[in-house]
Amino acid sequence: MSDTERDDKMILGALLSPTSAHIAGWRHDGALTNVDVTFPELVKVVKSAEQAKLDFVFIADELSMPAGEAETLSRDPLVYRFEPLTLVAALAVASKNIGLVVTQSTTYNEPYHIARKLASIDQLSGGRLGWNLVTSYVPEEAKNFSRSEHLASVDRYERAEEFLQVAQGLWDSWDDDAFDGGDETGRYFDPRKMHRLDHEGTHFSVRGPLNVRRPVQGAPVQVQAGSSEAGRELAAKYAEITFTAQNSLDAALAFTNDIKTRAARHGRSASSVRVIAGVQPIIGATMEEAQAKYREMQSLIHPEVGLTRLSQLLDYDVTQLPLDAPLPDDLPETENYKSRRALIIETGRRENLTLRELYQKVVSSYGHRVVIGTPQSVADELADWFIAGAVDGYILSPAYLPDGLHDFIRTVVPELRSRGLLRAEYEGATFRENLGLARPERGAYATS
Repeated sequence: MSDTERDDKMILGALLSPTSAHIAGWRHDGALTNVDVTFPELVKVVKSAEQAKLDFVFIADELSMPAGEAETLSRDPLVYRFEPLTLVAALAVASKNIGLVVTQSTTYNEPYHIARKLASIDQLSGGRLGWNLVTSYVPEEAKNFSRSEHLASVDRYERAEEFLQVAQGLWDSWDDDAFDGGDETGRYFDPRKMHRLDHEGTHFSVRGPLNVRRPVQGAPVQVQAGSSEAGRELAAKYAEITFTAQNSLDAALAFTNDIKTRAARHGRSASSVRVIAGVQPIIGATMEEAQAKYREMQSLIHPEVGLTRLSQLLDYDVTQLPLDAPLPDDLPETENYKSRRALIIETGRRENLTLRELYQKVVSSYGHRVVIGTPQSVADELADWFIAGAVDGYILSPAYLPDGLHDFIRTVVPELRSRGLLRAEYEGATFRENLGLARPERGAYATS
């Protein structure tokens, strides 16, 4: 393979959830699960990623158990998740350089709460926090917050945009040097450097100011995952990293070009938003060994769990349909999982998959690309998309932890680094600096 044609480095993050990458990963010998993992074991994973100079670890979240009867749920590991802010606050003091991306919903939170908590953790971590903004797409979440169903998708995204604008305004409550006064003045802060928000909008009325000083980074790195029309627009306006699930080079190129074109329409530079694709690496000393590992993982998926999870992602019950039949032709439209659902349906029909084949393909990696091979061939595949400009990097979703990530770090990271695609050391002190993103000046987010 020739040297990279890009002068930047590949961004790499890692999903930090023992049981949310491969649905049956927890059944693998030696795998950690959310239930039995200890905090020191999670710290070891994070420090391993940090020693490899990865950009960040990512904590996913949903505000409910998956849908299903108790018997089915008893086979599904996602009934148990750590609350992400609790976990990331602990990890902030157990790590030094790596970015920490935490998921928080704009549908079932208030902007003052989120702005305050994220500003606090950004301070405590020395400026290493990222916020993965989600609008809560899992139908079961609504029932935990006094609603029978979610707001419509358009309303969730409208609320999300105003929510983010309020949070950004709250982070600008203070000048950076507002608290630099001394004992001689008798003042704790300079009153000229405090700024009330006084926001009155469609969804929120927030006076401010925030009772936490301005984040070290000016604002946490803004992250978003969503490929629907509304999701793309929100990402183009505000995201600094956007996650996507893509399974072909052409589709990834089209998505990245679309996001960066939209960003330019909103007055942003193409480099201000980075597109990161999900990938599940399965690595062996030989291709045969890697394929055998993958077959072993797939054999651990229980059909009942596979069909139930596929039903959830389709927002359509397929549990009573024949396993060896294809997807029905007349799937109804839905307000949930729109972009991921479209990807699953397109994949099933393009590859003429049975329901059994489709759930094995989809729920093992949640629709993300699976790359199977030797360290060299996996590096080849990741490099090809990066060099072509289809992605700016990847979020790694190992089939199980810790070995799935350790194998990648031990074998593929040196291969990518030898090609000049990965950093050798962290360049800066903050997550934003290591991504090459500018620190926003106070007032940069003003909308009026």
